[in-house]
Amino acid sequence: MEGFFQSYLRLYRLIITSLNELLSIYKLSYSLWQVIFHIKNNGPSTLVDIAKQYNVEKPTITRRVHRLEELQIVKQIVGQDRREKIIQLTELGEELYKACRKEITDLEVKIMEGITREEQEVISHILPKIQENIINKEGNKIE
Repeated sequence: MEGFFQSYLRLYRLIITSLNELLSIYKLSYSLWQVIFHIKNNGPSTLVDIAKQYNVEKPTITRRVHRLEELQIVKQIVGQDRREKIIQLTELGEELYKACRKEITDLEVKIMEGITREEQEVISHILPKIQENIINKEGNKIE
C-alpha cells in the first residue's frame, strides 16, 4: 500500500498548487477558500465549527478569518454568547465565492477529463471510507 500513499500525496500537492494558483488572482489561497466555502455551505459559523470541519486548531482558523476580514470578505457578528465569534460572508465575499466557485468547477472538470463517470463515482465512494478508517468510532485519530 506504500504506493497508494505516495500517489495520493503527490496528487494532493498538485491539486493544492493548482488551486492556489487559480485563487491567487483574488488574493486568496486554498486555506482561505476553505473558510469561505464552509460559511457559504453551512451559513454563519463559529471559529470552532470551522476548525472542527477541517480538523485544525482554532488559532489557525482565527488567523485565516483575520486575513479574510482585512480583505473585507467576511465579517463577525455577535452571537448569543458575546464571547462567541460568528463569521459570515460580506456582499463582496458572496460575489467572490461565485466567481471562484465557477473557476474551481472548471478546473475540476478539466482535471477529471478522461475519467469515466463510473470511475469518478468509485473515487467519491472510496475516499470517505479511507477517511473513516483514519478516524476511529470516538472521533479520535488512530495513533
